Amino acid sequence: MSIEVMIKRKIMQGPQARSLVPLILQLRALATYQPGYISGRTLYNVENPEDCLVVSEWQSLEHWYSWMKSDKRAEIQSKVDELTGEQTVYSIYAPIVEKG
Repeated sequence: MSIEVMIKRKIMQGPQARSLVPLILQLRALATYQPGYISGRTLYNVENPEDCLVVSEWQSLEHWYSWMKSDKRAEIQSKVDELTGEQTVYSIYAPIVEKG
């Protein structure tokens, strides 16, 4: 069963954004090479541009956890959290009805 992971971050405008965006893009680029990765999108809230949402689709929860626990991802993610001063929030969703 495929899953979608909602990854929420606050990205302040200015120097912080200039430092964060390359890290977020690096995470996304690395994810595309992971087994089970299907797709991803990076969005911002048009009413509050500091709110960033990454939607990442995976073939299974196990594939996501494998990527989530990888050393390389953790290394980059710790830099992201350090720059934002907040923990990134992850929510995992599964479809109510599978695509058919």
